[in-house]
Amino acid sequence: MIPIIDQILGSFSQDLGVDLGTVNTLVYVKGKGIVIREPSIVAQHKKTKKVLAIGSEAKKMLGKTPANIICVRPLKEGVISDYDTTLTMLSHFIKKIHERPGRGISLPRPRIIIGIPSQISEVEKRALLNVAAASGAREAYLVEEPIAAAIGANLPIFEPVGSMIVDIGGGTCEIAVISLGGIVCGRSLKIGGDTIDLDIIAYVRSRWGISLGEKTAEDIKITLGSAYPAQVEKEMVVRGLDLEKGLPKSIKILSSQVREALAPSINVIVGAIKDVIHDAPPDLVSDIAERGIVLCGGGAAIGGLAKLISQETKMPVSVDGDPLFTVTRGCAALVDNFDLLARVKFIKSG
Repeated sequence: MIPIIDQILGSFSQDLGVDLGTVNTLVYVKGKGIVIREPSIVAQHKKTKKVLAIGSEAKKMLGKTPANIICVRPLKEGVISDYDTTLTMLSHFIKKIHERPGRGISLPRPRIIIGIPSQISEVEKRALLNVAAASGAREAYLVEEPIAAAIGANLPIFEPVGSMIVDIGGGTCEIAVISLGGIVCGRSLKIGGDTIDLDIIAYVRSRWGISLGEKTAEDIKITLGSAYPAQVEKEMVVRGLDLEKGLPKSIKILSSQVREALAPSINVIVGAIKDVIHDAPPDLVSDIAERGIVLCGGGAAIGGLAKLISQETKMPVSVDGDPLFTVTRGCAALVDNFDLLARVKFIKSG
């Protein structure tokens, strides 16, 4: 059970649920909802490390900075790759939430629940707890993202039935079969939205000899990305740098070509889903075959992905109603419900 003093202090503080992602950071505030949805990017001076912009303002600078300014993604594949920059970013978001015009920052300090990839190391977990504490948290709890996602998707994870969740985020893909409040079997892949952007960049470079920026690749993914042929194929014109001539060049790219670029990563995800199903106990597989697989995360929005997975697994597949916020909703439910938090496996600071 959560100590009674925590319950008392929690009622006076703006406790937070955080989806600290490779691409985006989302923060839920108790009693207010999701108040932060910002890119996980920090722009800073290359030599002095002075922070110039964080979040959306920093993302606007991507690919457009002079040599003395760099844009840093402080998390890679769901874990901290730059401790100091992660601390700066999370502290900024927490202060932004607690600042009150003319009154400074309110106290007491918040309790924070953070969703984490299911298979990160103890060192990486400790680094996240240290960042949370240093950024102003009174206490921090780490909860595995598949559990948070399943709660956010309203799956009956505490019942003796099998639930399967696939969370395709920016840096990782979390696949898990859950029953009786715990993960029975699963995989954590270092494949996500960032990997797919790189697939598009590599494909265009190889096929047309054109270099694309990160933002252009992301736009192509959002507009044309698909995993299964559609009745009407789409196309768009993009501009990049002709590597042979060193000049700008425009090309027309088709959704079928983007699907070809995405195929290697999509195939790995589908293969891992089939492996997890193979590893699951037969009775839980039977439950999943009846209840279906739930997709969430930004990658769940890739056109035809649910249909492809259903075809390959011979099971029903659905996309959560608001897949970008599924993990955050799960963290929010844990922030709002002490009893629910006490029922799931978590790692606590201190």
